[in-house]
Amino acid sequence: MHDLLIKAATVVDGTGAEPFTADVAVKDGCITAIGRITEAAHQRVNADGAWLTPGFVDIHTHYDGQARWDATFAPSIYHGTTTLVMGNCGVGFAPLKPGTQAELISLMEGVEDIPGPVLAEGIDFAWESFADYMAALDSQPHSLDFACLVPHDPLRLYVMGERAARREAATPADRATMQSLLRQALQAGALGFSTGRTDNHRTSRGLETPSADADAAELTALGHAFAGLDHGVVQLVSDFDVLRSAERFDAEFDLVETLARACGRNLSMTWLQRDPGGEQYLAMARRVEAAVAQGLPLYLQTAARGIGVLTGLAASFHPFMGFPGYKEVAALPLAERAAALRQPERRARILAERSERLAGDGSSVPPIVDVLLARIDMISARMFPVGDVPNYAPTLADSVLARARASNQPPLQVIYDLLTAGDGSALLYFPIFNYNAGNLDAVAQMLQHPRALLSLGDAGAHVGTVCDASFSTFMLTHWVQQQGLFSLQQAVHQLSARNADYLGLRDRGRVAVGQRADLNLIDLSRLNLPKPQLVRDLPAGGQRFVQTAKGYVHTWVAGQCVQSDTQITPARPGRLVRGGAPS
Repeated sequence: MHDLLIKAATVVDGTGAEPFTADVAVKDGCITAIGRITEAAHQRVNADGAWLTPGFVDIHTHYDGQARWDATFAPSIYHGTTTLVMGNCGVGFAPLKPGTQAELISLMEGVEDIPGPVLAEGIDFAWESFADYMAALDSQPHSLDFACLVPHDPLRLYVMGERAARREAATPADRATMQSLLRQALQAGALGFSTGRTDNHRTSRGLETPSADADAAELTALGHAFAGLDHGVVQLVSDFDVLRSAERFDAEFDLVETLARACGRNLSMTWLQRDPGGEQYLAMARRVEAAVAQGLPLYLQTAARGIGVLTGLAASFHPFMGFPGYKEVAALPLAERAAALRQPERRARILAERSERLAGDGSSVPPIVDVLLARIDMISARMFPVGDVPNYAPTLADSVLARARASNQPPLQVIYDLLTAGDGSALLYFPIFNYNAGNLDAVAQMLQHPRALLSLGDAGAHVGTVCDASFSTFMLTHWVQQQGLFSLQQAVHQLSARNADYLGLRDRGRVAVGQRADLNLIDLSRLNLPKPQLVRDLPAGGQRFVQTAKGYVHTWVAGQCVQSDTQITPARPGRLVRGGAPS
């Protein structure tokens, strides 16, 4: 008798092959039969033609802290993800010298915009080595499978201490110790290594990250930690000195190739259309293509849409948080605050004011607010109201600047009126990357590149400004259903088998006999993305954006249903996926 039998499904098997109608049977967490199945099962689900896909594999998340206090990995669980990878961009929480938690919290708060009090209260830091960290996570129940990359910054801080924070060059002894610790973590099951090399990443104190300028000798030593192992990947983010000089691009890419040669494993890097530097993504593609032709296994991590931020009165930032008149009412409940801000006298006074350096609670105004106010005319051309069904591909005619010109008002006044309307829950969407021309044409080009890996949702990070765990759903709704850029089977392949193969996980990513029964049953006729909602469910009373999705009828992990129509079940079949472990 089967544990689970899914009847009359339209199977999209993850390989890119044409869909077909079949029954799928599951026993002991694995797919045991596909076809016309008449045997009995403990549980029977009538698919009625709904699409049955492999569970999605998200290779770029930042759940490193959230995994300690949240068993469900929300919001990823709402978007078909069944396996995720954390520890990206060189930041994380292990290895850890006792008493140095504050340094790692400052890193994660600054780089990934997760509030320090949330991390301090939500994480017990009951580990030292990376193997201890993985064991601590694996000892807890989880809904989804997860894997860990060893992040460069904690590794460097563990070995070099203050010298790492000062970004001093590693000595030969430092390099040998880091290499040994990385190898031990890989042998314990870490799925790979990550490093961050971008000027945009800063600690909460505004300092560059410890590994930002690691030299070729250090990267080579770390790459050699993979020698003789049959698993492991490397993830890297770099802005390739776009803000310094174009001439430095090739020198930085040479370092990427040095690391790739040293490790001999799949290496992927963040791929964006930057602003400034809007043509850099084309140069990256050319260098990757040339390197692949020479046998280097390089890949480009690619987003499904523009990468930007959400702003609103209750979000982490908005343009008026430093205005004296706003600070007078900042502590009011949201609806009352919006009503107070609509009072004609207060509105006129605030719009005549200038932002101060301090917010209402005495904290510093985020730097992005200063940038927004200083460049409001230009930025408002790429700032868009978010409706109940968000439009992530708006035209410039939908922008705040277009509205301002049509009504003959300053853009800041239009923003004020949009944010203070109704109960104050209105949001504005500002795509920073991948939207230089006011459309997603560059994204379409990147997604079709043969070395592209669909990723960069940053799930678990930027909790009060971003909610891009929904990239998988957007891929299916926008690029498949609305634009027809990909067939359903092509998109599902990118979301499942392609990412699983990159990671070296051969037991998932396909609907096939013997594969792990990680599955999604999707009603495409109902599939859509509602507006992100701010919820206050983080430790220390912290808030975050959560976006659900309609149309995911069921999601199974190892044959156990973990969500049905946005309702998370009590099942906790998720486990740590260890690299090098037998499937």
